[in-house]
Amino acid sequence: MWMPPEQNQSWVSEFILLGFSSYPTSNRILFIACLLLYLSSILGNGLTVTLICLDSRLHTPMYFFLCILSLLDMGYVTTTMPQTLVQLLAHSQTIFFAGCWLQMYVFGALGLTECIFFVVLAYDRYVAICYPLRYTVILSWRVCAQLAAGTACGFFFSLIHTSLTMRLPYCGPSVRSLACMDTHLIEMVDLVISVFVVVTPLSLVLASYIHIALAILKIKSTRGRCKAFSTCASHLTVVTLFYAPATYIYLRPNSSYSPERDKKIALFYSVFTALLNPVVYSLRNKDIKGAFLKVIGCGRVAW
Repeated sequence: MWMPPEQNQSWVSEFILLGFSSYPTSNRILFIACLLLYLSSILGNGLTVTLICLDSRLHTPMYFFLCILSLLDMGYVTTTMPQTLVQLLAHSQTIFFAGCWLQMYVFGALGLTECIFFVVLAYDRYVAICYPLRYTVILSWRVCAQLAAGTACGFFFSLIHTSLTMRLPYCGPSVRSLACMDTHLIEMVDLVISVFVVVTPLSLVLASYIHIALAILKIKSTRGRCKAFSTCASHLTVVTLFYAPATYIYLRPNSSYSPERDKKIALFYSVFTALLNPVVYSLRNKDIKGAFLKVIGCGRVAW
């Protein structure tokens, strides 16, 4: 660690991770719980990707987007959980500067990309319900690829955030609170990014579902309305579980900051959301359940 003699600041080579508990027994229990959550998340999302790739009946725009969502979730949870599992059992609670930089960038990139990707999922449901006869024409494979590629701008925004944060000089082993300079500019940049990738996508999702609700209300049969609402319920559930804690963490005033509470909330939206996504989509989706039963029964699925 280098310390300039004329300033009370330093350029750190590692950070101290506070963790969830200082008691070894609690850490072992948390290790088992986190390991089960992580493996379940990887298994659930991996199974969803496998079924969509193998079953030709699932080669549609909606399942193409669900496949990408599962891949994002697997990358998202893998960015933090292995490090968390190591720290729960290891005696050393430190992480190297380069490792912290890389983890912050990848976690932010995948999280911001997923925020924007929910708009694509909402647009898919909007087209499917409001223009069902033109669904495959409007959402051609070329358009689907373009929409998916457009969400990758989250990697660019994460690079801006991470670069500005990691260029700060630090007075101790903490990323933001112990920076030895004014962080007002970085906080303003973070606010602009949060508005662009959280508030704006959420507004577009809400606008899409307002149009969807109006279209559903025009359906005369009760059975038709229930079926239309059912196709959107899973997406609304996932959006709520993802955006609610993320909005609380990143768009609240600094005066309400609580490290202990924030760690629990961050664990929820970074692990539980990735775990619940395949559960919600699988339990409410007859096609995916049918593909799974076909694999179990026949041993293989025709392409």
